[in-house]
Amino acid sequence: MQTIRPLAHTCLQSSTRSTLPTCRAAARTGQWTAKRAFSNPFSGPQTLTATRTLQYPSRLIYSVISDVGSYSNFVPWCQGSIVTKTSQPASDGKTYPEEAKLVIGFNSDVSEEFTSRVYCVPGQVVEAVSGDAETTLLPEEIPHHGQRPTSAEEDASRKDTVMTHLLTRWTLRPYPYKPPPMSATHPATTHKNHEETSDLPGQEKTEVTLNISYQFANPLYAAMSSAAAPKVAEKMIEAFETRVKMVNSDEIWPFLYFPWASGVILSLCGLRIFY
Repeated sequence: MQTIRPLAHTCLQSSTRSTLPTCRAAARTGQWTAKRAFSNPFSGPQTLTATRTLQYPSRLIYSVISDVGSYSNFVPWCQGSIVTKTSQPASDGKTYPEEAKLVIGFNSDVSEEFTSRVYCVPGQVVEAVSGDAETTLLPEEIPHHGQRPTSAEEDASRKDTVMTHLLTRWTLRPYPYKPPPMSATHPATTHKNHEETSDLPGQEKTEVTLNISYQFANPLYAAMSSAAAPKVAEKMIEAFETRVKMVNSDEIWPFLYFPWASGVILSLCGLRIFY
């Protein structure tokens, strides 16, 4: 039991210290929403959902999410990530992860290894399944991926030694955004918003949604994960956002600094603008 204590201690300390402040911050900024289905961790799969709007093009975000082999470099609690099989070329000419072996744990004493089947819809969805979970994608959406074998002997991702059920789905929805027109800064002309557009360039933003459905094979892991679960999805999205900034720093600097710089300039001119 000595090797289990660090994991339980980490889960409980982490969840009790950080969940409340994080939720308060989210309420103030309105940047993300998170939901959790509260139920008995032994009765069936638990579900987590988080949505966040990021101010970067979807292609940059998708390139990071689909780079499963690099997860161990930045994803919380992921100690190892190896892509063991890749897909056929997709409609964009690229190949994507089809099977990956992951190691999860809170420290070097307690860790588990399992295999996931991965499905990628270029630019839109990355989905991973393990255990008895099945993909939610239609065959016509993923023709570049091979059919998943039905037995655990042929498909390591169906083994339920760690996860009896795991479905992780990232969904990206790109949309352009433009600041409001100058007329929106004056009460007498705000009704003209639908007739005008701002002279400022449009910004590429992306709505990122993470859905996780999971059930551990080990009841002890299930009990401990119940304490840490409220912050998992949010923490993962934050990790991916940080990774996007790091690996694409040369390309995304206009998205990071232009809104801030233009806002300062307009403020100095005595104007108000909202982002």
